[in-house]
Parts: sequence; C-alpha cells; structure tokens
Amino acid sequence: MKYDVIVIGAGSGGLNVASFANRVGLRVLLVDKSDSHIGGDCLNTGCVPSKALIHVARLCRSAKHAEAFGVTTAGHADWSKVKAYILGKQAIIREHEDAAWFRSKGIDVVLGEAQFASSRSITVCGIEYEGSRIVLATGSRPRMLVGQGVEQVAQVLTNENFFAMDTLPDRLLFIGGGPIGIELAQASRALGSHVTVVDQGSVILAREDSDMSRVLMEVMKKEGVEFVMGHSLKVFDSPHSAVMVDASGAETRIEFDAVFLGIGRQVNTEGLQLEKAGIRMNARGGIEVNEYLATTNPRVFLCGDVVGGHQFTHAAEMHAGVILRNFFSPIRTSYSARHIAWTTYTEPELASFGRSAQELTREGVTFQVIETEFVEDDRAIVDDYQDAKAKLFVDTSGKILGGTMVAPHAGELVQELILAMHLGTPISKLFSKVYPYPTATRINKRTMAEYMGASLTDTKRSFLRSLFYLKTMFS
Repeated sequence: MKYDVIVIGAGSGGLNVASFANRVGLRVLLVDKSDSHIGGDCLNTGCVPSKALIHVARLCRSAKHAEAFGVTTAGHADWSKVKAYILGKQAIIREHEDAAWFRSKGIDVVLGEAQFASSRSITVCGIEYEGSRIVLATGSRPRMLVGQGVEQVAQVLTNENFFAMDTLPDRLLFIGGGPIGIELAQASRALGSHVTVVDQGSVILAREDSDMSRVLMEVMKKEGVEFVMGHSLKVFDSPHSAVMVDASGAETRIEFDAVFLGIGRQVNTEGLQLEKAGIRMNARGGIEVNEYLATTNPRVFLCGDVVGGHQFTHAAEMHAGVILRNFFSPIRTSYSARHIAWTTYTEPELASFGRSAQELTREGVTFQVIETEFVEDDRAIVDDYQDAKAKLFVDTSGKILGGTMVAPHAGELVQELILAMHLGTPISKLFSKVYPYPTATRINKRTMAEYMGASLTDTKRSFLRSLFYLKTMFS
C-alpha cells in the first residue's frame, strides 16, 4: 500500500504532521503501538496529567495558606479523588485523540510495532506500507537505573507510572532535580507526602539561571520539601533506604516508601531496524539528523523528542512546522531553537526564553542584563510574591535576546516579551504600551523602565533641561 506521508508515532509532533498533510489532501498513514499510546507522552504520562495534578496541588496549597486568615483545614488530599480528576481530564482530551477520531477525518491509522523494510517502506503486523515521505515521531522515555541495588527497591516511579499509583506514598525520594521531578515533588508535598530531593548540583533545574532556581528552592523549602544537594546515589541498601554520597565521600542515608527517578530521558529507536532504511545513529545514541530534520535517508525525517535537544511538546510542534514547510516549499527552511521558550510549572513558575547569558557570552554577543526584583511591585505586594525575580538580556540596539522569570504565572507574564523578541521589537516601542494598574504584567514595564532609565545619560539629561528652559522662555 502506498502513501504520500507515513507518520510513525502519534504524539504532538506526529499528529501535527499527519493532520495538516491530511487537510491538504495527501494520503496519510498514522502508525502507533496501540490506541492508548495515541496522544503521546504529553497526553498519557506527561503534560496533561502533571498539569491536572499541579492544579489540584495548587488548590490544596491555597487552602493551607488560608489558615492565616482563620480558615481551618485538616487532613491530606484523597489520592483516589485526585487520580479520578486526572483521568477525567485526560478522557476529555482523548475524545479527539484516538484511532477512531483520526480515521473519521480521513487518516488511515494502523496500530502495531513499525519496522523499516527498505529506504521508503515499513512493515506493521506483517503488512508492508510504502511512503514518499516518512516521519519518525517515536518520542522518548525515562532513563532507568541499572545496578546500585535498584532491583530491590519496593517501588520505583517515573512519569510513566506515577499517575497510575493506587496510593500516594507517605515518603517520596526524588533522585534528580530536573523539571519533571521538581514539578511532581512540589505537588506531592502539597498533597501530603514527605518529599526529599537529591541532586548532584548546588541548585535544582541546572538548565535554568541559578538565581531563579534558588528562589524556587527557597519557596519549596518553606513548604517542607527537603533538599540534599551536591549528592549522588551510592546504593540502595534495602527496599526502603538509599545511601547518598557527596564529593568528599561523606554518606547520607535516606528512608523512603517510593523512589522517583528523574535522571534524564532516552529516545525511542529500538525495534525500528533503521539500518534497513540507511539511517545512521550518532555518537550519543540518537539518530543522526541535519538542520532540516532529515536523517541520512533524505526521505525520512525526525519530529519531537526523538530529535533530542529541547524535548517539549511545543518543540515538537516547531519541528512539525519545519518539516511541513519543507514538504511543500522549493526553498528549504532549517530548524532553529534560538527563540524557543519553556516553563517549569511549579509555584512560582519558572519561565525562560531565547538565549541564556551563558549562550550569548559563548557566542561573543555584546548584551546587557536587566534585573528586576518584585519587592516594590504593587501587584506582587498585595498577592504576596515579593521574592520573585526577572532578567532580560538585551543587545546594543535595545532588542530582547532572551530572558527568564520566576513568579506566579511567569509562563504567561513573559509572552509579550517572547513576542517582542520574535518580532525584533525594541524595548523603547514596547515601553510605550499601556499596562492597566495593577496587572501582574506591569512588572515587564518596570523591567523595561530599568533599561530606559539606564540609557538616560548625563548628556541626555543636560540636553533635555536645555530644551525645557528654552521652551519656557517663549511661552
């Protein structure tokens, strides 16, 4: 059977490619392991269930904070009800993300394990399918520990089985301070678990600006999360205890009921028989891919987590956009993550976008760092988040190159800054925008005011005074 486009993997990236190709009238085959896999990691074990959990956790946290004003709360969250809420929200979204739905839209859907049969064909359940273009969107999975006594641990969790738990463990040990683990650690604490986070670094969220990470760590400490930083796992010495070790060799034993492994992710390439399609692997264990997201087989493209790098749902959407443009345009578009943004959905949120200070320095770019504390922001004062921070990285012409913010709803607050960066709009133009008082986004105007104020040199001040006095002489 012949198709214009074959998509292997029905996560965010794969679905974007398949849906658009189908809308323009191409014959599309969508392949995934099972109906329950459709929607990918985001719907089934990632973004959707974790954000539903975080919503519930935020409600519980707010109830506890209300005790300061005479509202009485008691007990812990009922995990069975939390779990039912998560499943209910997934079910709503899944109504439009299953095999029957996509078939009703005209896309052929085959369920089963895909393998390459040649440079332009695959087999699924013994049937061969040929495609003019093939998109691999097979995603990634949590990296697992091998050895170090992990086989005797009573309960090992990752994002793939966390939401299927029957009960929330009383004592949770999180190994790794990355975004997935930190989001679930804070939420678990709000729901009643005793939570310990262990990480090799001095601060969590190593990808982020360390000043921002420290703000979040301090908030989580106040909520009762314990951090054991600068340590790595030595061994699990019983089903319910682990020995951690620091750089000096000093050991710390931690007791737990369950362990969450947040030690990274690995791409899904097993069983595809890539060699039959002439697709090479790279030295890091991933698939070799060029700037156009093509593999060493020019008919086969990568989309989503399997590309490596930024493994976000919206990165997969960006990949899909590049692939689709190159399917139709005679002028090829390359993929660039220069303007990518991401948010860690903790409380407060930590949002970052564009290039970091380290990247800009490494590239030899001349830039200015504008830092803003929220301590005097009126909205931050009344809503009690004065410990929040923001940074902007601005070039010599006043254009935004990147930035980061840690604050409630930071992922929303930075959107206008991301747009300005994407469009190349100078801060001077954005500064003239009217911000209703006291919206939370006025912090962006305060940040921009810092930049505008710094540009008011003594020479400019003198010139403006002269203009003022000159005008008063004739009026």
